[in-house]
Amino acid sequence: MFQPSKRLTALGSALVLFLAMSAVASCSGPSGTPSPATSNGPLTGPTSGSAPPTATPTATTDAAEFCGAGSAIHYDRSAFQPAPRIDNKWFPLKPGMQYTTKGMVKSADGTTERTVVHSVTGLTKVIDGVKTLVMWDRDYYDGQLVESELAFFAQTEKGAVWLFGEYPEEYENGTFTGAPRTFIHGISKAQAGIAMQDQPVTGTPGYVQAHAPDVGFLDCGTVFKQHERVCVPAACYDDVLTVDEYNPLEPSVGHQQKLYSAGTGLVKVTAVGGADQESLDLIKAEALADSALTEINRQALELDGHAYQVSASVYGTTPRAEVATPGSSG
Repeated sequence: MFQPSKRLTALGSALVLFLAMSAVASCSGPSGTPSPATSNGPLTGPTSGSAPPTATPTATTDAAEFCGAGSAIHYDRSAFQPAPRIDNKWFPLKPGMQYTTKGMVKSADGTTERTVVHSVTGLTKVIDGVKTLVMWDRDYYDGQLVESELAFFAQTEKGAVWLFGEYPEEYENGTFTGAPRTFIHGISKAQAGIAMQDQPVTGTPGYVQAHAPDVGFLDCGTVFKQHERVCVPAACYDDVLTVDEYNPLEPSVGHQQKLYSAGTGLVKVTAVGGADQESLDLIKAEALADSALTEINRQALELDGHAYQVSASVYGTTPRAEVATPGSSG
């Protein structure tokens, strides 16, 4: 499963969930929020959100309902697996899998071809005591790299997948310009959120995918449709789940619907509203050879290391990423 960059929607991300027009005002829709037991400008120095790290409680109570009634974040670090095995059928993340999406972005400036390569690394990173799995996304506009991002996911024992943070490096004309939208759960009031519920159902409250006030990140998700059939260049899929996603802090930026196939993950992104109209389709899903996974791990570790220089006060407070699934050197 891959989570597209949230460059246009205040992204992410990562992780990428959507909202029907009738639900924009109410922000109600997807499967209920888990119970406590389950649950962007150039810089060359540290990113924004440079306040000292603040302690995160084991569980949160009386949380704000950022995405409407019933959407409070109920985070409990004890609900997560001791090692990140992400096998949620709508959001599977298996080390060594790589997904490529391709489409167009239409804006007032014209139309741009966009390609995103999503690689599930063999790396883990501990955030607030939870061992997360590291995703590496590379985002290209008209063939030129504009963003290289690490995103961190973990799954609860009941099967909900949470997004714990993102480190998105930005590039212009091939030159690194900074990572001002970095956020990590537990630092500068950033909160982890639900990338995918354990049992998504239509007609249930909206949910927060992550919240990082210092960088203006707040993505809301609502389950919109179930049991659809969708065809994209990669294949045709049955039993497709559609989630609406938007950022209430930036309602004019983008409103998307993302379509997930059971066993594969995200297969399609469509635009519902916003200044930039984006569409992406899955064109390839492949299991990398061990040697390719080794190279993916190496490059992702380099990005992790660079983040300590760029975002010393946020990313730099986290433990280094480690190789859990090594691949091979051959």
